[in-house]
Amino acid sequence: MGTGAVVSHPRHRLDARIHTPVRFSLMAALAATGEAEFKVLRETLEVSESLLSQHVRVLDEAGYVHVRKGYVGKRPRTWLSLTRAGTDAFEEHCEALRVISTTPVGALNEPASEPQGPVPASCDSA
Repeated sequence: MGTGAVVSHPRHRLDARIHTPVRFSLMAALAATGEAEFKVLRETLEVSESLLSQHVRVLDEAGYVHVRKGYVGKRPRTWLSLTRAGTDAFEEHCEALRVISTTPVGALNEPASEPQGPVPASCDSA
């Protein structure tokens, strides 16, 4: 171990509200799309309406997702988009994943430098 300050593992920077597979997929879809209709997201993510609603509620309560309700004709619709806080949280989460996936063993104990290596495809949209 080097003589510098102890650096905690980047996994501590992962956001538990984003980290579950459905919420991560939802955040990634919204980061890549901007705004999307609830039904389209449900079909894209291959989850039930109730499961997606539960995950949206967690992200909405965290201030990460904006829920907009309206009508198309006489049919009610719900659209989702990331808030600024949601975009920032997703980018920080993806950065932590990049560091985890590209930092060699033992490198966290060395002086800080930019990690090298491929960026995980799941975080390219951030």
